[in-house]
Amino acid sequence: MKTLTNNAIKILIMAIIIIISTSATSNTSNILIKKNSKEKGNTLNYVTYKGKILDKNTHEALVFASIRVEGENTATISNSEGEFTLKISKKSKAKNIIISHIGYKNLVYPLIQLAYNNNVLYLEEAFISLDEVLITPDYPELVVRKMLSNIKENYPQIPNNMTAFYREVIKKGNSYVSLSEAIVNIYKPAYKGFMNDQVQIFKGRKGVNVKKMDTLIFKLEGGPKITLLLDIIKHQNILSFETINNYTFEIINEIKINDRLNYIIEFSQKYDSKTPLYSGRLFIDTETLALTSADFSLNLKDPDIATDLFVRKIPFNVKVIPVMANYSIRYYEQNGKWYFSYAKGEVKFKVKWRKKLFANYYTTMSEIAITDRSDNNVVKFKAKERFKSSDIFSESVNAFYKKDYWGKYNYIEPDQSIEIAIRKFNKLLKK
Repeated sequence: MKTLTNNAIKILIMAIIIIISTSATSNTSNILIKKNSKEKGNTLNYVTYKGKILDKNTHEALVFASIRVEGENTATISNSEGEFTLKISKKSKAKNIIISHIGYKNLVYPLIQLAYNNNVLYLEEAFISLDEVLITPDYPELVVRKMLSNIKENYPQIPNNMTAFYREVIKKGNSYVSLSEAIVNIYKPAYKGFMNDQVQIFKGRKGVNVKKMDTLIFKLEGGPKITLLLDIIKHQNILSFETINNYTFEIINEIKINDRLNYIIEFSQKYDSKTPLYSGRLFIDTETLALTSADFSLNLKDPDIATDLFVRKIPFNVKVIPVMANYSIRYYEQNGKWYFSYAKGEVKFKVKWRKKLFANYYTTMSEIAITDRSDNNVVKFKAKERFKSSDIFSESVNAFYKKDYWGKYNYIEPDQSIEIAIRKFNKLLKK
């Protein structure tokens, strides 16, 4: 039972929501503006490529496909419409980009063949031939234990500085009511050790449509700092040697990721408990037994416990119940080591006012994508420059919008709905 209690604490810090009562006419301009005097670069120093990633057979958009510059650490991902923007320094000597997606063959595409706009690139499904099929282990739990044992061999044991794009949105129903995003710097220590990730906001912006909030404001505490906890290999907040006995495991299939064969291992909570745990899928490289990807959700069967886990403050006449909590994590391999690449968390809440007949549903989503990385001349951030777990990200960036706001930095291309939301927020700010 001690293990379950410790794990519950770690669940708590993964997605904390603050809900406070407010006026529908709240002023959104009372915010802290972050500026960084070290910002440099202009459109003369980089080349921008835009395009879309589609399934070759169905022509459906491929969501969260990875687009990397071959031989370098520059990268981005496709959005929910399969669209991407990739900015490459004019000093780059790279000749190709590499596009990858779970279950598809890698596509190596020459940079010289890319247009600046409207590229459409197709990925083929990676079918596993008979000669590649492995004899699956009889004890899938043993594969997971070896995955944990091999962390030192499979993940970097020296610190890295990373650049990432972070986005945080809140929706009421299908309408966006808040959007905050930033370029962030990350100090990521070695994977074997007790030091935590450090985050520094480099440049960010936000928009808030308070009228659609219905006298409620949702605020996500911790922003990119908390989202980095989804690096479950570094933080071991879901699977560890202490918690592994709480789950059952089953190898259900094999799949190709980045042209490498992976076990698909399903895991679920072993027995009923007052402490909610996770269920989902682990993708484990069959050769190195490194975790390459994971998709999982939190058991929210007990509404009272679920509310206690996620909600920090709440008006007395409102009931808030989390009804869905889904998470994803991705890693990529380079020179024999696996690096944190992308993470996303999405939590949906049912909000019911005691004197109202119908409930509203709010969804919060945060995602972070690593766009650059270096293990040379790695530096930590000064304490006063670090973004803390108790900070509110949406209060740490300014309400600002202009064309090419991100300059030379890579970002996640917004989907059409978010583009519309940005335009609406921009009009509101001008009034």
